[in-house]
Order: sequence, then C-alpha cells, then structure tokens
Amino acid sequence: MSMSGHSKWATIHRAKEVKDSKKSAIFTKLGRAITIAVRQEKGLQLALEKAKQYNMPKENVQRAIDRGSGAGAGDELHEVLFEGFIPGGVAVLVSALTDNKLRSAQQVREVFDRNGGNMGSTGAVSYLFNHEGQLVVSLKPGKDSQEQELEFIDMGVTDLEIEGDKVMLYCHKDQTFEIKEKLEAAGYTVISAELTMKPAMWVEVPDEETRAKVDSVLEKLEDLDEVDHVWSNYA
Repeated sequence: MSMSGHSKWATIHRAKEVKDSKKSAIFTKLGRAITIAVRQEKGLQLALEKAKQYNMPKENVQRAIDRGSGAGAGDELHEVLFEGFIPGGVAVLVSALTDNKLRSAQQVREVFDRNGGNMGSTGAVSYLFNHEGQLVVSLKPGKDSQEQELEFIDMGVTDLEIEGDKVMLYCHKDQTFEIKEKLEAAGYTVISAELTMKPAMWVEVPDEETRAKVDSVLEKLEDLDEVDHVWSNYA
C-alpha cells in the first residue's frame, strides 16, 4: 500500500462550498454527464451519485436522464479529451461534454495559449495517468487508522491518501460503485465516489509565482462551460 503523500483535495472541498452564482453552471455540467452516461449505458450510478453530492434538484436529474434516453430535446453530446502542459511542466487532461468538438477545442486551446501552456495532440500526456476509481471517505473516530486501512485493502482498495479525518481511496475503475456499497455496509460515510485520472507521478512546483499561475490556469479550464473534468499531476 503506497502512501503517496500527495493529494488534490481542492475539488472535494469545493463540492461543499459551491457559490450560488456557480450552481447553475455546475448543474448544467452534471446534467451533461448524466445524459452521456445514459446514452453510453455505463457510469450512470456514479453520475447520479455526483449529482447527489452537489444537491442537484431531482427535476434537473430527470431532465438529463430523459435527454439521454431520447425523450428530451437537444443536440447529441460527445465526450472529448484534450491534453497539454501548463507552467511548471504540469501535465493536464481536460474532459469536455459538447455538441461541437471544434468549439470546445478552440476554447480549451485559448486558455492554454494565453496562460503559458501548450495543448498537445492525442496521447501527449494521457500516458502519465491511470484511469481509476476514487472515493473520499470519513474515517471512523476512535478506531485505529491502521485497522481501517487494512479494512479498505480487504475491500479492494489499491492506494490511499489521508488528510485529517478523511481518506481518499483508489481502486480499479470497474469496482468503484461496488466498493462504495461495501464501505457503506461497513458503516463508513462516503463523501464522494467517481472515476478519475490518477497521475503515475506527481510534479512538485516549489516556486510560489508558478504555483499561482498553475492554480489560475486550472481554475480557468474548470470554469469553461463545456468542461466536465480537469485532471493534473500538480502536487
């Protein structure tokens, strides 16, 4: 069991502190993810789980399901992945759900180009990441953390990172929902469960000025309307 010591908890914390001004944009992104999951007939449980984490209204969820099943109106959505590097040598993967791939590519490229980054071709950085399941769980108070770690391993967890009273668990992507159910059955509170692109190696950015640039670029990418996920190997 490797304890990497590196973690990207920012998005987890953000889930609980979504500003009202951003809620509609986030619900739109979550809706697109549900629609895609229905059409592809995979990942729906996790998409619905994420919608629940953000308290997405039930009518929005149903509308997204209807759109995916063909009952709702709207253009067909596609899932596209963009790759590149940003300041500090940080590798970035950007997933978008869009009805116009060229428009999305142009928007993502502009953020890279205007902020000292470089968008690459397919495969430019994706080999630096592994597609895995990621769950954030509250540790049980008063119970030995090593005992809990062993419990997680027995459930099929392959790696973990602890921060305070929470732990981020990684597992085979196809076992994510199954492990979530095992955790809940064992009395754990699961804060989030989703698929992620986990870096094989993390990049340290010691310079404060560069770190500020990296944070800024990642936030600008996340704020793009059609962007669903942004993953990086920024420690």
